Amino acid sequence: MRDFQVKKIAVIGQGYVGLPLAIAFSDFFPVIGFDINKTRIEELKQGVDRTLETDKKELARVRDLYVTSNQSKGYDASSLTADISDANVYIVTVPTPIDRYNSPDLSPVIGASKMIGELLNPGDLVIYESTVYPGCTEEECIPVLEKYSGLTFNQDFYVGYSPERINPGDKVNSLQKVVKVTSGSTPEAGLAVDGLYKKIIEAGTHLAPSIKVAEAAKVIENAQRDVNISFMNELALIFDRVGIDTQDVLDAAGTKYNFLRFKPGLVGGHCISVDPYYLAQKATQLGYHPHVILSGREVNDQIASFIASKVVKLMIQKNIKFDGAKALVLGITFKENCPDIRNSKVIDMIHDLQEFGLKVDAYDPWVNVEDVKSHFNIELLSTLPEIGDYDAVILAVGHREFLHLDLSKLKKENSVVFDIKGILDRKLVDARL
Repeated sequence: MRDFQVKKIAVIGQGYVGLPLAIAFSDFFPVIGFDINKTRIEELKQGVDRTLETDKKELARVRDLYVTSNQSKGYDASSLTADISDANVYIVTVPTPIDRYNSPDLSPVIGASKMIGELLNPGDLVIYESTVYPGCTEEECIPVLEKYSGLTFNQDFYVGYSPERINPGDKVNSLQKVVKVTSGSTPEAGLAVDGLYKKIIEAGTHLAPSIKVAEAAKVIENAQRDVNISFMNELALIFDRVGIDTQDVLDAAGTKYNFLRFKPGLVGGHCISVDPYYLAQKATQLGYHPHVILSGREVNDQIASFIASKVVKLMIQKNIKFDGAKALVLGITFKENCPDIRNSKVIDMIHDLQEFGLKVDAYDPWVNVEDVKSHFNIELLSTLPEIGDYDAVILAVGHREFLHLDLSKLKKENSVVFDIKGILDRKLVDARL
């Protein structure tokens, strides 16, 4: 392992994490971006990236590099395992979601481990980037690699863990600009993993002393944000009963030099609303009930229902009849200025509004309408109405397209405007979170 040389890298999973990683490595090594989604692979071959993490020009550049360099570096995409069988570095970037009971669903990472195990050769290196609980790589993934490869861990093959830190839609804190945590199953493997990422990470790397430490570092990054946001959300619930505006309170408190400027909001996405459950499960397995983590999750998970209820109460106060009442939700992604709809809590809010009897329309200029239909069975408007007659308008996501909306063209004169993100002219809204 001391003189490890990269021959070919296979990046398993070509989503928000895997694709930017594969492209970054392709300037130095031959890289195959592998995904079981054949449609995704065909789109990438045509230069189309639905995640918008890269563009057609960049995809064309790295794919041309693969050809012109005689496959000594550059990028190609494939859904065929035969195309990655000669790799000696496998990087796993598959999702690690939760199930309907908020329990970790390891089936994607276990499935990827099985596939890699069937391809492993002596001397190969496997690196996991998928977010898991401390101990998961060694307890769950490595036994699968051994079983399906017939090879011995830390003798015939080695493993590393380098947690992803991709922030979808963020073009400032990109892959290369954020420090990368690295680790390995042996000291030599750790150095090999660290040296590999040093090739592409301009901000530098941090070599953790063990895989478990690296796993724990990742999972607490998002658990910390989740807990801090849950405190803000709980304040919003309290101040709503007091009858004061939460944003006003935060503006006042924020004048102190050491006040942490978190904001209340819907907490969705693939990390913050998911990762705490991974840490909580591990803690429970070890006989400890994580009070703070789970209480934070409980608060954040009720915010969608709170907003829906608040909108309905405001409608009642304005004597708006519910028979035939219509609501417009602006934005459906889990965050602004990106097309990522994974685990969006806006969906929960829409369902709650519908349960109150409202007819709900939704519009989001960043998403593929068919994707939302297939994932959530929700029909989005293809364009924003030029003239609307909505009894309620809820701004759910702060897309830049919504910053200068003419609300008068969307709503009735007697209507409710709820600004979840606090970005609209305050004189035009009835309530903010």
